[in-house]
Amino acid sequence: MSKRRHELTDEQWRQLEPLLRPQKPKTGRINLEHRTVINGIVWILKTGAPWRDMPERYGKWQTVASRFYRWQKQGVWDRIFAQLQQIKDRDGQIDWEVHYVDGSVVRAHQHAAGAKKVPPTPKR
Repeated sequence: MSKRRHELTDEQWRQLEPLLRPQKPKTGRINLEHRTVINGIVWILKTGAPWRDMPERYGKWQTVASRFYRWQKQGVWDRIFAQLQQIKDRDGQIDWEVHYVDGSVVRAHQHAAGAKKVPPTPKR
């Protein structure tokens, strides 16, 4: 599969695929491919676009959104991230001495920032 912007590389997919549940459920019809769905989720998360604006190549937006939220509720994402972290740590690919701090700045409205309160002028 060729790599598009905001999609998993073949190497990323090779690492992720064994951590996912089987593609075909025990009963019912076959799900949309995990890689397609995850690429749709990655596209949404990287672009910040609403689900309805997701490109059709990832399937129906409702299907992708549903799987994202269902996996979130079931703890699938937490399990995957924990397993990937264990694998990377075992392979010496995590430097536990490196720390990151978010340097974002969010300006508050003057009323929320302790500005001097001026009493309202009475109406005449």
